[in-house]
Amino acid sequence: MRQRFSAAELEKILDQSAIYMCACPAQVCREILNLRELWGYQAGCRERPGNQDIHDLIAAATERAHEGLEECLAEILAREGWDRETLAMPPGLRRLRDEILAGA
Repeated sequence: MRQRFSAAELEKILDQSAIYMCACPAQVCREILNLRELWGYQAGCRERPGNQDIHDLIAAATERAHEGLEECLAEILAREGWDRETLAMPPGLRRLRDEILAGA
């Protein structure tokens, strides 16, 4: 499966999202990681005889969903202004988090 983001990069985004309380990018990262698990599971199933067409179907759908979510994540990072080198959350989102916490 083609991967635009490494597992380490996804984990970095998850960490940044948790620290700064921005759940949307984290949700997308979690689903990308879940799709990778599903794809890996299907790869194992395809090695065993029986229902090959079903496992191929699931794997192909998983690849399409994975590609779509990776594209979505890239667009989220671009629109929000994340640093693509360090995957640091932009200062504006950090300020928003601070304002939310101050009002709580």
